[in-house]
Amino acid sequence: MIPFAMTARTDNLQTKMEHKMPTETDAISPGKIAIVTGGSRGIGRNTVESLARRGVNTIFTYHTHGPDPEAVVAAVKDAGTEAVALQFDSGNIASFDAFVESVKEALSKLGATRFDFLINNAGNSHHNMPFEKATEEELDSIYKVHFKGVFFLTQKLLPLINDGGRIVNVSTARTRTTSPGGSVYASMKGAVEVLSKHLAKELGPRRIAVNVVAPGATETDFSGGIVRDNPVVNKRVPDGTALGRAGVPDDIGRMIASLLSEDNRWINAERIEVTGGYV
Repeated sequence: MIPFAMTARTDNLQTKMEHKMPTETDAISPGKIAIVTGGSRGIGRNTVESLARRGVNTIFTYHTHGPDPEAVVAAVKDAGTEAVALQFDSGNIASFDAFVESVKEALSKLGATRFDFLINNAGNSHHNMPFEKATEEELDSIYKVHFKGVFFLTQKLLPLINDGGRIVNVSTARTRTTSPGGSVYASMKGAVEVLSKHLAKELGPRRIAVNVVAPGATETDFSGGIVRDNPVVNKRVPDGTALGRAGVPDDIGRMIASLLSEDNRWINAERIEVTGGYV
């Protein structure tokens, strides 16, 4: 005969197990809104779609109008959430005030006045250039998009971020590793990483966490598809990666969405590298 105490414990355990177990969409509280720059392609698009699967509505930006923004909006709708696409040039600082007004209008469409997550992901294509051949034009172009734009867009949007929100700045593994031609791009991303730590400290009183996600080589159309389409790079990256392949957008977007979940609420002022073990 089973002792009564053991039976009671078994029944209690069964009752607990019958409760709805957490799912991917439960990891982020419902009703959250994210802004993702550069959200129509590559890592940005996958981030938008990964957040949609977790119940997050999104305002995402694109630089050049085409079929991509509409496709992202449709994919998000299929996931049961909403997305608003806004044209945005992250290197044109003078346009930021007008962009903030567009964000306010988009928030109104989503039934809100503020948002919860900012993912600074937008980038511009560039060519690897040896230090001695780097031009002022090249450096200024990368600086405006990858650092100055991140700095001032975050500043402009700060009044609209809910207390307790999150900021993710997308960097690169190239701030840790070195390779020929990376000095301009990696230097700007290094500046973003330093900025992120200072932001985490200054925004602490508002409980806004700021982290850096640093992807390794990822197969997208970034910089002319250099990782995806260049056979030399395509071979070198898997050879140097512990998991034996280059990354794909789904490796990064899901990680960013996971970082924004309640499970990771205590992570702050960190740089998290996502490379599959690029050693």
